[in-house]
Amino acid sequence: MVPSDTVTRILDAAEVLFAEHGFSETSLRRITSRAEVNLAAVNYHFGSKQALIQAVFFRYLDPFSTDLHRRLNDLEAGEADAPGLETLLDTLFASVLEMPSENHDLRTFMKLLGLAYSQTQGHLRDELRSRYGDIFSRFLELLRRATPELPDDERFWRLHFMLGSVIFTLSGLNALRDIAAHDYHQRVTIRELAQRLKPVALHALRAPVADIGAAAMVDYPSRGQVTSHARTGTHS
Repeated sequence: MVPSDTVTRILDAAEVLFAEHGFSETSLRRITSRAEVNLAAVNYHFGSKQALIQAVFFRYLDPFSTDLHRRLNDLEAGEADAPGLETLLDTLFASVLEMPSENHDLRTFMKLLGLAYSQTQGHLRDELRSRYGDIFSRFLELLRRATPELPDDERFWRLHFMLGSVIFTLSGLNALRDIAAHDYHQRVTIRELAQRLKPVALHALRAPVADIGAAAMVDYPSRGQVTSHARTGTHS
């Protein structure tokens, strides 16, 4: 169903304001003022602020989920074995870069995705897990088969470290482009940036597993020792 002009205006306004100010800090009144609609319109079309936040994400993630499913179908149909890690990342990056449509801005969505992790939005994470759990589980299973040397918990951390890098890079795209142009005289497209990001993601997922237990056994000074040393000017 094609959204009405009123729904589109509300979503456009909410998307920009949430990205600029955060979810909790953005009131419905501020959204309706920017969208030039009344509060009753938000309540009629969405029912609540939580539902509006979720709808902003659905507008991006519904087509992304459909596109990634299609690409994974094509990938698995064309390969006898499970796709390798590099091919899998190429597929994911291609879907990410195709995610914006019409006037949607990938940078804005990446800011929103970062906020979904950094702000208290349990309802959103629960809803995204419920709505997109199938595509996430499918990709995770292919990633598991492409990185059999990684324990499940290690793969979880590395995947989220990789996603953090993607979110930071794409949400700060304008600033990074300005720095590249000023300091290195480079004009970088978003697709070129994705190609620069890919080897970082590959190495993050292929690096040997660190001995976390050994690192935890390092004899760091306790807080009391640090305070005592600071007072006496001594070092251990």
